[in-house]
Amino acid sequence: MLLNRPSPSTTIARVSLRRPLAVLLIVTAAMSSTAPAAEVWEFRDGGWAQVKTPQPPAAPQQPTTDAELNRIDDLLAAGRHLEARKAALAWEKTHKTSPLRDRVLMQIAKAYYQYGDRTRAFFHLDELLDTYPESQLFYPALQMQYDIADAYLNGYKRRFMKMAIVGAEDDAIEMLYRIQQRSPGSPLAEKALLRTADYYFASSQFEFAGDAYGQFIRSYGRNPAVPRVRLRQAYSSLAQFRGLRYDATPLVDAKTQLQALISDYPRLAAEENLQDLVDRIDTTFARKSLVTADFYKRTNHPLGAAYTYRYIETTYPDSPEAKDAVAAYGALPETVQTQAIGDEAWHAPSTLPAAGVAR
Repeated sequence: MLLNRPSPSTTIARVSLRRPLAVLLIVTAAMSSTAPAAEVWEFRDGGWAQVKTPQPPAAPQQPTTDAELNRIDDLLAAGRHLEARKAALAWEKTHKTSPLRDRVLMQIAKAYYQYGDRTRAFFHLDELLDTYPESQLFYPALQMQYDIADAYLNGYKRRFMKMAIVGAEDDAIEMLYRIQQRSPGSPLAEKALLRTADYYFASSQFEFAGDAYGQFIRSYGRNPAVPRVRLRQAYSSLAQFRGLRYDATPLVDAKTQLQALISDYPRLAAEENLQDLVDRIDTTFARKSLVTADFYKRTNHPLGAAYTYRYIETTYPDSPEAKDAVAAYGALPETVQTQAIGDEAWHAPSTLPAAGVAR
């Protein structure tokens, strides 16, 4: 006998005949994705009736605002940071598991920031970033950390004995590095790396500056600041050259970097007169080679001096150093000149500039 069952859009999953005259069916939705996951039906008085099942209690809604936190915001807006900090610390102490704890951590950081203790503000922002990476305050906190580091690099002092007298440039560099670690590839990470490189350049730490600029070029090659960054990198290399009696590697690096800039950005090269700078580097190479040749001559290595004099004459024929090299070469013994001319194995010194090789 056919029974008056539920709609054919449902499927009978289980039949229970434990009670007389009552059949309990658990019906699951099979045809409609919008149907409830499970339904309970009972056979009563010759027909099917749906039985209401108790629903699980709804999860309590998390608070989205707090009157005390709103009051703390008002105190901060009025510049009353001491009252705001005291209230925020008290609230945080009694609400360790509150979903609004990220907000109070930001308020504590702002209170310390207004007071002038930027380092302690940074640490509270660190806690916010570590504990609540999905918070809506994550990027505002990261930006605030950048502002703290930038202020230190611009001369802002740390407090000691309630007086702002201690510089914190090294701490600021570490702060910028941590920002890059937290948000790699982001615009703020680019900004932090470039700020680090510019600080090294401005403080004459040219080796660190060159490394930082090189990292920026490798990591953010499409950034519109790259031409300026490459120019600063070349200047950093040039500034590392210590003199004619020292290693010429920085000169070689600077020349190749400048030549690449001239090739890639001719307009920038014309504005900065980079070709003139390359010519001056060549003059420095010639002078250094002449110093090297004189060293060979003074240390009783005339053949080495002869090779170097020939190199200067061949590589920089129009320079004043070439005339001095020709005269000095002519003063060498004829046997040395003959050996130098006949020796095809001689090679240019290591100061030979690389022509047109982009780095």
